[in-house]
Amino acid sequence: MICCCYNMDATTTNYSKAWYEKSFKEVSTYLKKVGYNPDEIPFVPISGFEVDNMIERSTNLDCSKGPSLLEALDLISEPKRPTDKPLHLPLQDVYKIGGIGTVPVGRVSTGLIKPGMVITFGTIG
Repeated sequence: MICCCYNMDATTTNYSKAWYEKSFKEVSTYLKKVGYNPDEIPFVPISGFEVDNMIERSTNLDCSKGPSLLEALDLISEPKRPTDKPLHLPLQDVYKIGGIGTVPVGRVSTGLIKPGMVITFGTIG
């Protein structure tokens, strides 16, 4: 998760450190209430219109010592896939394609599928 404080270039905020800190405090309080640790979440002040702090760190936004938005995105690690668990593949849809046959569509949530594996689908309950 990344929290962005945007429109930092607006006339009401005008790159204000006080505005950023107020926003940071309010969002941190909310994140704690819903079970997140704000110390583990990057807070990134940005201006989409001026592209400040989106690709590279901006001198206009020295209110934050954290990364730019792109740097924060690069820091996100891919979650570990639970491949050691049994296969669980909830079906999203089933298509009947002429010349091919019935094609189930879904996303593997646990386990894994390898080429050549035979998978049988059934109903629950």
